[in-house]
Formats: sequence, C-alpha cells, structure tokens
Amino acid sequence: MPDLLPVLPELILAVGSMVLLMIGVFSGEKSHDLVTWLAAGLVGVAFLAMMFVVPRDSHAFANMFVADDFALFTKTLVMLGAVFTLALSGTYLKERGIARFEYPILIIFAVIGMMMMISANDMMALYIGLEMQNIALYVLASFNRDKLRSSEAGLKYFVLSALSSGLLLYGISLIYGFTGSTSFEVIAAYGAGSGANAIGLLFGIVFLVAGLAFKVSAVPFHMWAPDVYEGAPTPVTTFFAIAPKVAAMALFLRAIIVPFPELLAEWQQIVIFISVASMVVGTLGALMQDNIKRWMAYSSIAHMGYALTGLAAGTKAGVEGVLVYMTIYMLMTAGTFALILSMRRKEGLTEEISDLAGLSQTRPVMAAAMGIMMFSLAGIPTLAGFFAKLYVFMAVVDAGIYWLAVVGFVISTVSAVYYLRIVKVMYFEEPKDSFEPMKDKGIVTVGYLTAVINSPLHLLLIGPLTIAAGLAAKSLF
Repeated sequence: MPDLLPVLPELILAVGSMVLLMIGVFSGEKSHDLVTWLAAGLVGVAFLAMMFVVPRDSHAFANMFVADDFALFTKTLVMLGAVFTLALSGTYLKERGIARFEYPILIIFAVIGMMMMISANDMMALYIGLEMQNIALYVLASFNRDKLRSSEAGLKYFVLSALSSGLLLYGISLIYGFTGSTSFEVIAAYGAGSGANAIGLLFGIVFLVAGLAFKVSAVPFHMWAPDVYEGAPTPVTTFFAIAPKVAAMALFLRAIIVPFPELLAEWQQIVIFISVASMVVGTLGALMQDNIKRWMAYSSIAHMGYALTGLAAGTKAGVEGVLVYMTIYMLMTAGTFALILSMRRKEGLTEEISDLAGLSQTRPVMAAAMGIMMFSLAGIPTLAGFFAKLYVFMAVVDAGIYWLAVVGFVISTVSAVYYLRIVKVMYFEEPKDSFEPMKDKGIVTVGYLTAVINSPLHLLLIGPLTIAAGLAAKSLF
C-alpha cells in the first residue's frame, strides 16, 4: 500500500462527495441547499487537512503524485474558486428551477480532478486528473438541460475538449516514445537528447502544449470559450473562468518546467507565440462584444496571454509572477461575475453591456464596485490588477525578453478601452430601470469583498501573497 497521506485532501473530497450523493438521493430534490452547505464544509475540511496534515514535498503512487508548496498554493486557489461558485449559485439555480443536489457534487468532482492535475508528477497522472475534471465540466456546462444554449455549450465543450485531449495524448505518446518514460523526473534526466530523438521530443512538446493551451483557452485553441461562457448557466461560467483556469495554468507550469528544463529555448518560442496571440485576439475580440458573458470570455483569453508571459520567461521569478497573476485574476473575475449576477430585473438577468446604462444613478454602490473591478482588470496603477501585470512583465524583462514586455504593455493599454467602456456606460449614459434589490447574501458578499480586495487596500495583502508565491515557485526548480 502506498503512503496515502499526500492524497488525504483528495480522499476526503472523494469519500465525502459519495456521502453527499447518498444524502441527496435519499433526501430528494429539496436537499440542494443542505448538500451545498455540506459541500462547502467538505472543501474546508480538505483544506485544513492539506495545510496541517499533509507533509511537504511528499510523494505517493510510485512518485506519480507530489504534494509540495506549489501544489499547496494552487490547490488553495482552486478550493477558494469552488467556494465562491457555491456561494454564487443558490438564487440563480432556484429561479430557473434547476436547483438540484447534483450541482455541488459535480463541482466537488471537478475540484478533485483539478487537484490531481496540480499534483501530477507523471504524464499518466496528468491525464487522469485532466479527464476527471473534464467529465464533470461537460455536465455542468449543460446543466440547464431544458435550455438550448446550455445544451449546445456542453456539446461544444465536449467535442473540442475531446479533440484537445487527443492532441495531448499524442504528445505524451511521442514524449514516452523518445524518452522511455512518462515520469517528469526521468524525462528531465533524459535532457535534450540528440539527433532524431531531440526532434521527436520537440514534436511531442508541441502537441503537449497544444493540449494544455486548450485548457487555459489560449489562442489558437480558444474557440470554445465565448460560446461556452455565453451558453452555460452564469454560476457555471464563473466556475469555468476561475478554478479550471487556475488548475490548468498550474498544470501548464509544472508539465513544462519540471520535465523539460534543458529544452527551455525550444518551448519558450511556442509559449511566447500563444501568449502574444492570446493577448491580441482576446483584446480585439472583446472590443467587438455587446454580450457581457462573451465579453468576459474574450477578456479571459487576453488575461491568459498576460499570465503566459511569465511562463515564457522560464525563470523562478516568472513562475512567481504567474501565480500572483492567477490569484488576482481569480478575485477580479469572481467579483465581476458576482456583480453581474446581482444585476436582476423582473424580465431576468443582465446580458447586454447597454443594460448597465446609468447604474451610478440607480445603484451607486454597485456601480462603484463594478468600476473598481473594471479599473483593476485594465491594470490601472494602485489597484490589484496593476501589480498582477507588473510582476509578469518584470519577470520577462529580467529574462531579457524586452520586446515581449513592450508588446504586453501596449496591448494592455489598448484593452483599457473596453473596460473603460463599461465605466462610461455606467456613469455617463441615461439610466434604465433600476435593478431589483439583491437578497442573496452569498452573491453580495463575494461581489463587494472582492471589490475591497482589488481596491488600494490590497497593498496590505500583496506582501504575504508574493512571499507565498515565491515559496511555491521555488519548489518547481
């Protein structure tokens, strides 16, 4: 029997989710609220076990699973993203008659897969965790099965994700064929190889990066994001935008940096290309959107491009920058979606940017919170989003890739246009009918708490965050 202590958090979630499934089955459809609260508590128990029971730098399953500081940092973000999603979901699901007990259980299943991905120290463990996450996400995307757009979103995500998994598996098979192992450590010891082996290994890396780029919706594998974001229920869209993105980016970092340190110059070129392409396409796409959820999808694509600049540096400072960026990105995105969910009229939720007209006059506090989010997403100085971009651009400059930092800065300046457009609509256009008061405490708490964190008050937290990110980054090198 392997030492199961490193996988204790995952075991707690797996066993606990089975118990929740039984509670839901025997209690009926009205058990949604109870199962949701128990699911949030289960995530809390798993987090405490990860913090205080799991030994650091421990391994399980013949070294295929590793529990280190990097895993601790990114798993914490994934768990926080799951709790945010559960907090945002209650009122929305009830209003649409889809408040079923399976919903929080599917989120837990997805989180288990994400945590396995993050701790993967072997190509096989990587793929198993990835597919466990994906199966739950397919169902979540089409959870509102009576709505055509939701079913379409689930089907599109399933088909395109299957394609990306095929690319990923082909890359893994090439890497295995030319190195003789699927273990990250053995592949790293193999080095760059020589002759035909080196070329074959490089092809394997290309396909591996292609599969991973799909999971973070990086260009040119981004085509699923706008349709899935628009079609899926809004709380599910929130989940897609935060927790899986963090987990996929963590997997991207570990699966590239740990096994291929000798091939930095080769994979660096690929990462730089998808980084620049994501920034450009995401920004241009967002400029042309009127639907808020599609707009957030393109914004997310651009932000993944900024985050990947840190990976392109290939240094400890670069990884630290990515981790800081993903933390702040998750808080910005969760808060923005919480505010979107709180904008409700009798005819339904806000879907178009024009629906925000005159919000500063009808709901000034909400408009102020939304304004903070927009300025932070744009990277305006003194707000959290500015420091997120600062850290990744500094890492790129330190690595000597000056032109990439310049490109990132220029595109970031252009992206401010579509964020300022939201502010202009809220503050300078004639008001529409006021939104109904939001009674869901979870949505209100997430929306305004993240707005406060993204305000200049985040300066109190940026120091501890960078220290924790630095320790996490160090464990990969």
